[in-house]
Amino acid sequence: MNIFARLIFSIASLFIGGYAGATTYQLSQNPGDTVLELYPNGDATTNITQDETLLDVALRYTLGQTEIIKLNPKMDRWLIKKGQVVRLPNRRVLPDTPHNGITLNISEFRMYYYPPGQKGEVMSFAHGIGRQDWKTPLGKTAVIRKVKDPAWHPPESIRKEHAANGDPLPVIVPPGPHNPLGTRALYLDLPGEYRIHGTDVDKIYGIGMQITHGCVRMYPEDVETLYDVVPLGTPVYIVKQPIKVGWLDNMLYIEAHPDLEGEEMGQQQRYAVALQLIQKATKEEMPEFDQKALNQALKDLDGEPVAIYERVPLMEPQEAAPSGDESIPNTTNPDPAPSTGAGSPGGYYRGT
Repeated sequence: MNIFARLIFSIASLFIGGYAGATTYQLSQNPGDTVLELYPNGDATTNITQDETLLDVALRYTLGQTEIIKLNPKMDRWLIKKGQVVRLPNRRVLPDTPHNGITLNISEFRMYYYPPGQKGEVMSFAHGIGRQDWKTPLGKTAVIRKVKDPAWHPPESIRKEHAANGDPLPVIVPPGPHNPLGTRALYLDLPGEYRIHGTDVDKIYGIGMQITHGCVRMYPEDVETLYDVVPLGTPVYIVKQPIKVGWLDNMLYIEAHPDLEGEEMGQQQRYAVALQLIQKATKEEMPEFDQKALNQALKDLDGEPVAIYERVPLMEPQEAAPSGDESIPNTTNPDPAPSTGAGSPGGYYRGT
């Protein structure tokens, strides 16, 4: 089976058999923890039961194409054989944004939605973003309109581009399986008709890639799920955070993603950004983190959070000695670790 045939088979399988919807995470009950975890036992893999593509696996687990390829860089995206083991994402560091409404972190092709009235839950979706020459805008906005089965009125600039490529567009593309907006569209309060929308059968493989004219594109079932739960006026934060840090159970994790097309941060700048984030999280000027683990995370850039630093909580205070006790306090026992000062959150620290 050639590449094109396998791709058509993947698309057909999606619409015939369906796939998993949004991934819903439970936030940690520890105040300040911002790392989500899907598989607490750490077994974030799937065994392939029949020959398929990495795109099939991505669809099944509501992952984007770029995301699953980063996690499995040595696998052929077009042919995964029966018996192979595919790595899946386990943990995610929440972007540094308010925990309400929708956050789109374009660096990871990932959306996070905090449902109102469901404190402690986060819904996460894969999405595509704008190409290098049609960038998705950054900043805070809001959902101002929602449309089912929208018609698409392609702007003149896009019609000219398609005409130049021998693929002319009509003035209006009616609703249907070949409408690039899919079955749902959430319009954002931005000039230029930017939307969060679904996709057509021809571009289903583009989820999790830089492929749009600036809009945010989602899997069909995912955008329908989002459409049903997001009220008008919901705030939307569009950010670009290729490096994130966050706590989970007193462990600090770092998550790093590669540059978007047309951008080049460079390893030295990437390290400087990471160090600044680590210092902010630990409130230490010179934190003793796991240098080897950090270097490897910044080299792999696979989006999987890596533990780099452990926070040791303060010991429980000892009970006061009974009245009349002649014992004296132990003045020879050293501190378990050097103190980080009054600004340290929750106790002492030590490197991993």
